[in-house]
Amino acid sequence: MQLWNTLNKEELEAKLKELGHKFVTISFYKYAHIANPRLFRDHLFLMWSKLDIVGRTYIATEGINAQIAIPTNYLSQFREELYEITFLNGIRLNFAVDDAEAEFTFLKLKIKVRDKILADGLIDKTFDVTNKGKHLNAREFNDLTNNNETILIDFRNHYESEVGYFKGAILPDVDTFRESLPHIESTYLKGQEDKNIVMYCTGGIRCEKASAWFKHRGFKNVHQLEGGIIKYANEVRELGIENKFIGKNFVFDERRGERITDDVIAVCHQCGEAADTHTNCMNHSCHLLFIQCTSCMTKMENCCSLECLEITHLPEETQKELRKGFENSNQIFKKGRSQKLIFKANKEKPLSLIQQSNK
Repeated sequence: MQLWNTLNKEELEAKLKELGHKFVTISFYKYAHIANPRLFRDHLFLMWSKLDIVGRTYIATEGINAQIAIPTNYLSQFREELYEITFLNGIRLNFAVDDAEAEFTFLKLKIKVRDKILADGLIDKTFDVTNKGKHLNAREFNDLTNNNETILIDFRNHYESEVGYFKGAILPDVDTFRESLPHIESTYLKGQEDKNIVMYCTGGIRCEKASAWFKHRGFKNVHQLEGGIIKYANEVRELGIENKFIGKNFVFDERRGERITDDVIAVCHQCGEAADTHTNCMNHSCHLLFIQCTSCMTKMENCCSLECLEITHLPEETQKELRKGFENSNQIFKKGRSQKLIFKANKEKPLSLIQQSNK
């Protein structure tokens, strides 16, 4: 059986519509010692392909990290087969808070072997990632973070916390997880080795590694929100307790976000109006991730700049020629920091004035 996809986006969407499944989006991770990641990868691909599962999974010698969409009629079979894998038996599955913001959260199944399931920049061979901090459920998290002496840290990147965060949390202005570890320790935790430290992220994988790292670094009272924001949002709703999260939870699939509360705490990167919807620039040579309101989405046709808008109006063959040899990854990973973004680059200068100056 072929272990890779050869269809384009339109063909993939048509295939999923033809299958007619209703999907449920889940995520899970496990830090564990996997002797042969490539063999395990092939096993999962064959098993999940038979169930029409789509999504993205990374496997490394340090464990597995999965974000996938499963046909609801195959969910029981998926869970049963997953739990037959010894180190994944009984693993917690994080179910999406809101699957309604995109027709398909994923279009194909991708399972990749990597050096690590979460890039951290660490080269300390004595570090044991499985020696993690204490897990907190939603009620325990609320209780501990009500203490003014507790240090609460968001272990996500700046573009994630920009649209939603926990009340009272430190929100580091970082682009990557590997950048966050040394930055947070030197900026916020120096001399705080005896304090209660609580950390959180989207689904738990980043703060679990971070909690193990800070224990390794000598911090004594390290805690993490079990299951991250995803599990917390489901748990507070089920228990009827206070929800301390404000806004949207950024997610790494076609939805790009799931609403936790009605609060809109961010602004459009092009005009400054209240907005918290992330989009990727429609220019395939750009694909910059940024926040765009509905008005700018209409005016700019989902593009981040007038330059990109003009390119999208060119014939497709011309666009392909322009893309040849073009390196766009630096723009993509700027994620809201690009000088192309009118409001962010020009503070509160109105869109109309910027357009006039570019004519």
